[in-house]
Amino acid sequence: MLNDRSTPLSLLETRRSGRPRDLVEPGPNPEELARILGIAARTPDHGKLHPWRFVHVARERRAAFSDLLFAAYRAEQGEPSEATAEAIARLASQAPELVVVLFSPKESAKIPLWEQQLSCGAAAMNLEHAAHALGYAAGWITGWPAYSEQIRDAFGGDSEKIAGFIYIGTPGMPLEERARPEPDEVISRW
Repeated sequence: MLNDRSTPLSLLETRRSGRPRDLVEPGPNPEELARILGIAARTPDHGKLHPWRFVHVARERRAAFSDLLFAAYRAEQGEPSEATAEAIARLASQAPELVVVLFSPKESAKIPLWEQQLSCGAAAMNLEHAAHALGYAAGWITGWPAYSEQIRDAFGGDSEKIAGFIYIGTPGMPLEERARPEPDEVISRW
């Protein structure tokens, strides 16, 4: 059980990121994953542009994802060291579920790119909140794969960017609380 999720505020207060490598079975079933993604798609979206997309990388596609990661790494950085190769393999195989969130900007005379970027980040966060509300944890990572054009091209087009890889599953160990800013550090009055 991931703490108290019985009220909307306690749900928000108890969400913690899970390290993707520590997320284990069970993960959301297909209906739960569809619900999580449907909730993420309800994100505020000025102009109804939906400047984001979600690509589910199912378990049976993880070997192909691993091949893609290794090919991109070799093309961009050369042969990986043993430790790097282990990290790349872990990226492809960790956690029961993986969703790639793509920033997919739309041409608009009214909606600036900045607002579209904010909407994409909010969609990814709503995905994490929905996973938590269903009793799972999520871990949102980027790293070099998020900036690789070869990996981006496997999921999207030239105008898109990978906003992150969101891994979803059950925590295999207690989720850690991280240091949060003191209210006086981030809240002021005008």
